[in-house]
Amino acid sequence: MSDIGPNVVLRGGPLALPGGNPRFHRVHDEESPLKLANGNRYEHFRPTAETETHAGRRLRVFEWTGRTYVAE
Repeated sequence: MSDIGPNVVLRGGPLALPGGNPRFHRVHDEESPLKLANGNRYEHFRPTAETETHAGRRLRVFEWTGRTYVAE
């Protein structure tokens, strides 16, 4: 059975992020940092030991660590 719902919630960083719900995402590896393209930059998030429950789902918390810009 494949679960396609979110498994992480993003904390901190910009309010506008790509994707349906900007704070809830599905990632393959919950132990690795996450890099999301956002316009001309990347937003970086790192996994924490924390979890939060949203709509009955336990989600791993990823915390924003900064951004890098795409070279032109």
